[in-house]
Amino acid sequence: MNTRTQPISERALVLGGGGSAGNAWLIGVIAGLHESGLDVTGADLIIGTSAGATAAAQICGSSPADLLANILSAPPLQPPTGSRGFRPITSTHLERTNAIIAASADLTDMRRRIGADAIELAEAAGAAGRERWRETVAARLPSPHWPESRILLTVVDAETGEPVELDRNSGVDLVDAVAASCAGGPAYAIGGRRYIDGGYRRSSENADLAVGYGRVLVLSPLGGRTRHPAGWRSDLSAQVDELRMGGSRVETILPDADSREAFGDNMMNPATRPPAARAGHRQGLRLAEKFAGFWGR
Repeated sequence: MNTRTQPISERALVLGGGGSAGNAWLIGVIAGLHESGLDVTGADLIIGTSAGATAAAQICGSSPADLLANILSAPPLQPPTGSRGFRPITSTHLERTNAIIAASADLTDMRRRIGADAIELAEAAGAAGRERWRETVAARLPSPHWPESRILLTVVDAETGEPVELDRNSGVDLVDAVAASCAGGPAYAIGGRRYIDGGYRRSSENADLAVGYGRVLVLSPLGGRTRHPAGWRSDLSAQVDELRMGGSRVETILPDADSREAFGDNMMNPATRPPAARAGHRQGLRLAEKFAGFWGR
């Protein structure tokens, strides 16, 4: 974690979570910005959470144009099948986690409770479920190796509830780091520890990790929303306020009306990826000029 308190001239890019649709939208926006002359992939720090962790690894290993083309040309994706394993988040799972959140006293308590639930799910899925999830994540990445660019991927220790940030110096394979950050159901084992989705750290963006960076650009597929009580101050607007109070200049890109329509009712549905990517691409093309002065050297 960056602990500097005085902003400097470096730039941080924050990529939030949001399922299959959110990942495709992130790629679309970044590709649209890039096509219009604004390359945000050269950030000094890229923070990725859940679907944003996948996007962070993707944009550091392949060009935005190629990533967008791959989404638009890929055959329709089908969710994993079978009674066991790491499957897409269902409405039943959301109801259960919503109940856990409602019963929690604060973020720390929630993380411990969600972690305990995720450990039970992982034990039911077994080792084979973990390996299937790893294979799924590996197939999404251009390379299994950490990039030279500095990326920070968020996870939460399922047993202690402690937030953890993984980077190339963590001794964790990139595929495992991304798989853990996206582990919204069963906890994901790395070595002797088990981890859950980085979105449970504080929010789906975790933009507060960009403290000390002079310019921070946040892309939030979920539009800065949170399922947490307002008193926990885990929404994106609270994080933006904190960064600005610390001297950072912060801008956000949230899905526009066309993008939200492309997401549909289930952002975990792989069928949403092409329309979400197209909508994000159009949005990126339109916003490039607006953010050129903010992001440019």
